[in-house]
Amino acid sequence: MNDLKKIVWLASYPKSGNTWFRAFLTALLNPDSTVDINSLYDTTIASSRLLFDEMTGLASGDLTPEEINLLRPDVYSLNAQESNEIIYHKTHDAWQVLHDGSLLFPPEITRGVIYFIRNPLDVAVSFANHLNTSIDRTIEIMNNPGYAFCEKSGRLHNQLRQNLNTWSGHVWSWVDLSQLPVLLMHYEDMKSSPLETFTKAVEFIGLNCNRVQIEKALQLSSFDQLRKQEEEKGFGEKSANSSRFFRKGIVDDWKNTLTQEQVQRIMGIHGEMMKRFGYI
Repeated sequence: MNDLKKIVWLASYPKSGNTWFRAFLTALLNPDSTVDINSLYDTTIASSRLLFDEMTGLASGDLTPEEINLLRPDVYSLNAQESNEIIYHKTHDAWQVLHDGSLLFPPEITRGVIYFIRNPLDVAVSFANHLNTSIDRTIEIMNNPGYAFCEKSGRLHNQLRQNLNTWSGHVWSWVDLSQLPVLLMHYEDMKSSPLETFTKAVEFIGLNCNRVQIEKALQLSSFDQLRKQEEEKGFGEKSANSSRFFRKGIVDDWKNTLTQEQVQRIMGIHGEMMKRFGYI
């Protein structure tokens, strides 16, 4: 591949189907092997500290988050220049313009964005489990434009700081503000119409795969299969604070969990975006 547009960003607010798709991609691109959730196809998270340190030759622990962010676009550009294949980077960062006016995710190396979106009412339930915190605290996080992963001082995380913005802000940043080619994948469609929904993603990326290959990959990466594996041998990407990563994976679980007051707190902030994408 001579074209520098090699990176496909697998972008999402947390708990929206990103890891499930990565398992599918593993099954699709490695048809002769089974899916091991602890050895997924190389979809390095864009905020990987190891990736940053290896590409820059710097010790990120000696830099401020702001200094790191200004160098991250160069990391991805160098990554694209050195690769002869499509690169898949998972990311939970909101799309953003940096302090010097540069873009965190450069368009000149972007092949496309697959953006995973899920009803924020269900996200709140699943995210609370992931963070091992209360629903109320999780709603505060989803409504906080300044919230970021891995920002605690005094601890060197294996990931760099990731600015999430609010749930609505995150969606808006990728779908509208970025002006990148974006394929929107509703978590709900991934559950109800997997063949059609995942086929669109395969075609969007430009992979030469047929229906039989996609169906097989879907079987090998089904949510039940992933949950069973986690129960048997654990999952390295699971938060240390949560009991499991692959919890229920069902649609509308919020109806069994959230109070009316909690529903109103989410809809009060995110109602406009929810309406736009069919959640109201």
